[in-house]
Amino acid sequence: MFDKLYNLKKVQTDRKLMEKSQVENEIERIDLEITLIQQKINTTSVDKFGAISDFAILTMHKDSLRLDIKNLQEQKKMYEEDLEEIKKELQEVQKEQEQFKYLLEEEKKLKIQKVLKDEQEQAEEFIQSKYIGS
Repeated sequence: MFDKLYNLKKVQTDRKLMEKSQVENEIERIDLEITLIQQKINTTSVDKFGAISDFAILTMHKDSLRLDIKNLQEQKKMYEEDLEEIKKELQEVQKEQEQFKYLLEEEKKLKIQKVLKDEQEQAEEFIQSKYIGS
């Protein structure tokens, strides 16, 4: 029974690790996207002698890029909160896994002790029957 519970917790741990990895990858993707957008903001320009409307369009474009960054940062914050929650859950599952592992090992020790005790009793009975038979 403990082995089934241990295996269940092991599977849950693996799933949480995969979930954690996915969230971390999503955070990295958002960071990369923010960096790219920031680079666009810094490098986007208009011709030196362009129309005034070009500057207005450029300003609107940069403002929309800044809004994109703000939205991505909000998404990143949500993912980071999710990541913290996953880490807490992962710790709990790992604790439970360790507990079941310990119980499983204790159960195995008890079985071995029982087998040794049974073998010792059989050996004593054999010796007693030999003496009685002689």
